[in-house]
Order: sequence, then structure tokens, then C-alpha cells
Amino acid sequence: MCKSNKNLVGQPIFKQIVKIIPRDVFNVLVNRCQSDKYYKTFFSWEQLVTMLFGIFSRCDSMREVCDCMRAMGGKLNYFGMDSSPAPSTAGDGLRDRDEKLFRLFYFALIEHFSPLLSERKKKKHRKKDVSFEDFFAFDSTTITLFSDIMKGVGRNPKDDGKKKGGLKVHMLTDVHADTPKFVKISEAKTHDKNFLQYLNLAKGSMVVFDKAYNYYLQFAKWTQSGVNFVCRLKDNAKYEVQHEPLFENKLGKDEFGVYKVEHIHIQYKETVAINVGEKKKTKKTKQTKMLCLRLVWYKDEKGRKFKFITNNWDITDEEVALLYKHRWSIETCFRNLKQNFQLTYFYSDTENGIKTQVWCTLIAYLLLQVIQTDTESKKAFSTIAALVRIHLTNHLDLRWTVTEGRRAYQKRTKSRNKSPTYYHTSLFEEQGG
Repeated sequence: MCKSNKNLVGQPIFKQIVKIIPRDVFNVLVNRCQSDKYYKTFFSWEQLVTMLFGIFSRCDSMREVCDCMRAMGGKLNYFGMDSSPAPSTAGDGLRDRDEKLFRLFYFALIEHFSPLLSERKKKKHRKKDVSFEDFFAFDSTTITLFSDIMKGVGRNPKDDGKKKGGLKVHMLTDVHADTPKFVKISEAKTHDKNFLQYLNLAKGSMVVFDKAYNYYLQFAKWTQSGVNFVCRLKDNAKYEVQHEPLFENKLGKDEFGVYKVEHIHIQYKETVAINVGEKKKTKKTKQTKMLCLRLVWYKDEKGRKFKFITNNWDITDEEVALLYKHRWSIETCFRNLKQNFQLTYFYSDTENGIKTQVWCTLIAYLLLQVIQTDTESKKAFSTIAALVRIHLTNHLDLRWTVTEGRRAYQKRTKSRNKSPTYYHTSLFEEQGG
């Protein structure tokens, strides 16, 4: 008998994941949002469980989710549900129940699991080549919708064509721990730089982002409050170079690194209130001000040239380029979300339902991160997501599944049964055929 039978438990893997969720925190938010008011069936907890089941199993539609749950039979009592919801009931819940509940619960989960994720930051994922303890990356990813519920990007189609919709997920991640700290959902047409104002960064922290976020007014506010940043400069940006270059070095054809550093000034406009008239009435007007930055020119191993700007003058020129290189961690986060969860098909064609599914997907992503951190599993995130999906209703121990599942298979000592083709061929040879 296989050793894996010793790892059977009384609850399926999905139930073990649901047990990680702090039910008391969820109930507090349900009462605050009054999300169960006027509901006689399919309460908030049942909707969360239904959504997580569909997300972990990667079902393509709400009918598919409900049919799969109905086939589970008596296992639904593990999740606190008497029966599987009807597709129409689940669809009404996505349309009518405010997505605010799941948004608030996602941020509550981040706060609840922050001690555990902080240990991950200290023990394993601390970037030794970065001097900033509070190190963040900010970016957005676009998700295409096959309806114009939320306005997408691009030109309007010609003739009678219909423009596709789209949404953007704006995210701030802790680079050391690879965990989201801030998330906001908007229409895809909204410009990225408008969301920099929502970031609440502490003094002395460092944030990196792409050149789509060139917003000089916000850069000036961060400089005044002691927040550091590194980003790429737009190709058409206008600036004034002060004096001679601070550093300049000619690189050979196969050489790479920093080859020029400049002190630049960039103009920006800020709205200020001034007193006018004898009664000293205030009037708002825009004033042109100057922002002092450091411009670092860098050439990478592939011969590509980059221009980085930063308001920090203490770090080395090479560290400026290195900090931006760590921005790729947020791209890895987006890749894990899109490749391992169902963000291609949505269970609702309403804006509220679409946002609810995105928040539930982020909750599922966070739960898998917690499992990966708690078990100290060395498996890739995609492997853990696949194991959970395949064994979602199996009564296996969750910790064993995501850590040492492959070690349970014993080496076969006896030869396998011969195939019918091989058996008949040998018989034919014995008979002298």
C-alpha cells in the first residue's frame, strides 16, 4: 500500500483552505456593510465560498461552478452550506451584493496575515543588495472584457464594430515579501499617474515604477515629505541640465553600466491660493515651480539604454539602476494572477459582479501566498496552485500536498504486467509461428 494513505485527513483541501479565513473578521464586515440585509438565502459567506471554489477550480461560468458544487453532494456541509446555489441565485448575488464587502475583506486579510508575511520578508525574501527596508513597486495590469461595461483603451472600431471593455488593476507590492499592499480597480481608459496620489508611503521608503507614472507634482510632494522614488524618464520629457555632467564614461561595444549622470531641473505647475483685493479674498492660481532630480543614464547587457530619475542623492548610481531592476517583481505578481486564476472568463456581465470576482481572485491569491509562507514550501507558486486545483475535493493533508507530495511514491520493484500485444507476440513465437 502507498504511503500517501497516511496523509489522508477528514476534510477536503478546499475546507482546509477555507478554515484559514478569519470568519469573525468577515462577519464584522458583513454587519458593517449590511450585505445580508433583505437576503433569505445565499448569504455573503456562501457567496465567498462559491466564488473561491470557482476560482480555485478555474471554472468558466457560474453555471459550471454551481453544477460542480452540486456534484459534490454531502461535502458541502464542510463549507457551512446546505446545498449548491442555483446559477440564477448566484448571478443575482454578483449583480446586487456590493463589491465593497469583498474589497474591505481583502484589505482586512492583508492586515490579519501581515505578521506571517513579515516573517517571510525577514527570513527569506529580503533583498540583500537593497538598503531600503520599506521597498515598494507600483504598476498596473489591464484585463480585457468582452463587453463595454467598463471602457477599455484604444481607438473606436470602424463601421458597426463594437469596442471591447477593459479594467485596470493598480497594485503596490512589497518587493521584499512579494505581497500586495495597495490595490485599486478602475476602467482601463483611466491614466495610470492619477493613482499615485492614493499611495500612503512612509518617510524614508522607496518606490519604483515605470515611465507611465511621470507626474512631477506628485514627485515634488514626495520629495518634501521624504519619500524616495526611482522611475524611467519619458523620451519627450523637457528638462534643464545644470552645469557639467556629474559623471561621464564612454562604454565599449560589449560593456554595460552607468555611463552618464546629470543634475537636472524639471518644471511643474502647482495650484496655490493667493490673497486678492482689499478684503483679502483667496483666489486659486497655478504657479510654475522647479523640481531638482538626478538623471542616470544606463546601458544594460543587451545594449538597451535607459534614463532613470530619482530624488535620492545618497545612493550610488549603480544602485539606482538596480532598484529599478527589482521592479520586475510586480510583473511576476501579475503573471501569477493571470496564469493561475480565471481572469479570462467572468461570471457576470455587470461592473459590480466583475469587480467582485477580481477581489475574490485577489483573496484566493493571498490565501495561497499564506499557505506557501506558512508551510515554507520550496515549490513554485504555479505548482502549488495546480496541486490545489487538482486535489481541491480530495481528503489529503494540505501541508503535505504542497511540500512533500512527490516523496510518497515508492520505487516499483516488481515488473509490470505485460501488454496484450507483447503477450500474443510471445505466444506466437513459442508455437513456432
